[in-house]
Amino acid sequence: QVQLVESGGGLVQAGVSLRLSCAASGRTFSSYAMGWFRQAPGKEREFVAGISRRDYYTIYGDSVKGRFTISRDNAKNTVYLQMNSLKPEDTAVYYCAAYFTVRAMDVTSREFEYDYWGQGTQVTVSS
Repeated sequence: QVQLVESGGGLVQAGVSLRLSCAASGRTFSSYAMGWFRQAPGKEREFVAGISRRDYYTIYGDSVKGRFTISRDNAKNTVYLQMNSLKPEDTAVYYCAAYFTVRAMDVTSREFEYDYWGQGTQVTVSS
């Protein structure tokens, strides 16, 4: 029903910024809440940020709050993750995810509630 493709990852120096993009297919993109997760080698996957389908309520993981910003452009079927002040511990594969909801303000950090996932994009931050 929805396909997700991440882009924008790469190798950057600590302290700089990077913006990830997630392009979604379908005419009903605005029916999905969106989120970003990340997973470092040997670590559990963790929630990074989430955004509601229309009202653009946002939530963030504690490790990135104040540095990262999630946003979306429903006209472009795209969600973004702006990452500032990057640290080596931000190094991970970043995944875009989505779940259908009828609630305009719905957004969650719970991984199991997300039904659709992209393949991920690697972000590496050097010290």
